[in-house]
Amino acid sequence: MKNLTKYFAFLLVVVVFSASSFAQQSSTATASTTATIVTPILITKATDMNFGNVASGASVGTVVLTPASARSTTGGVSATTAMGGTISAAAFTVTGQGSYTYAISLPVAAITLAGTTAGVTVGTFVSTPSGTGTLTAGTQTLQVGATLNLPVSVAAGSYTNAAGLSVTVNYN
Repeated sequence: MKNLTKYFAFLLVVVVFSASSFAQQSSTATASTTATIVTPILITKATDMNFGNVASGASVGTVVLTPASARSTTGGVSATTAMGGTISAAAFTVTGQGSYTYAISLPVAAITLAGTTAGVTVGTFVSTPSGTGTLTAGTQTLQVGATLNLPVSVAAGSYTNAAGLSVTVNYN
């Protein structure tokens, strides 16, 4: 009987230690979960791009329009103040979360303008700001210039692109 009591005591000790060692094999931790919602970035057109009135001549030429709406010509193209016409770079208003930066994507390929003469294109797009902008107080004006490419002796008329100039902005 004395051996039986020792056996049960030994068995009780083994069970207690075994339960303790199994209880220490798992652990749990908790992390908080947070999401910050920011104002969506938005771009809206303020002004259309317009190269003004130009005349093409006996050789190919270009009209370069800067983002600041200054224009210059090369080759067989002439443009004077006397010829008038509205001259303006495209302007967009970008709005979003204050002081955030954003990437600017301009068209890479030239845009073909529809009119009487084929081959009138606009390409080499540039912007101010260039590449990246900053939403100071949640807004910024984005201006886009480009180069108008004219073939020889373009017929008089209005040349446009119904699809327009597509500019994309994304938060950095």
